Amino acid sequence: MRNLDLSPLYRSAIGFDRLASLLDTMTTTEQNQPAYPPYNIELTGEDAYRISMAVAGFDQSELDIQMEQNRLTVSGKKPAEEGKRNFLHRGIAARNFERRFQLADHVRVTDAKLANGLLHIELVREIPEAMKPRKIEISSGNLLQSKSSPEPEAEATHVKVGEQAA
Repeated sequence: MRNLDLSPLYRSAIGFDRLASLLDTMTTTEQNQPAYPPYNIELTGEDAYRISMAVAGFDQSELDIQMEQNRLTVSGKKPAEEGKRNFLHRGIAARNFERRFQLADHVRVTDAKLANGLLHIELVREIPEAMKPRKIEISSGNLLQSKSSPEPEAEATHVKVGEQAA
């Protein structure tokens, strides 16, 4: 994979520095991150996701899920084997792992389940009310009338052009 130079983006885009550093980090960490354990990422609803990881051979107590800021870290640690076992073929990888996922803003983990050798992590994106689109009502009113000192219309003096106020 070729390296991307994101310095022009830093010079010409304001406020996108986090996005540029995220892209830069993703390109370097994806190359170094091992393929074990395999995983799927599913879209299960409009704002719902599921990460499914194949963690055969791991017990619930050997798995750890942590979320810090926008980074989800899933790790598995097998205890050291007490007795030496003699394998003729070892196809089940029971080695320690750590897998990191970069989450978008407002995405949080809602549930995690271990079933049939698969670890399912449920995520949901919850956009705060202040960031959701909202409808602004349009009112009709006199723009010349001050809101700070409301004056009843009956008492207001209206002057037509060419007349004098009485």
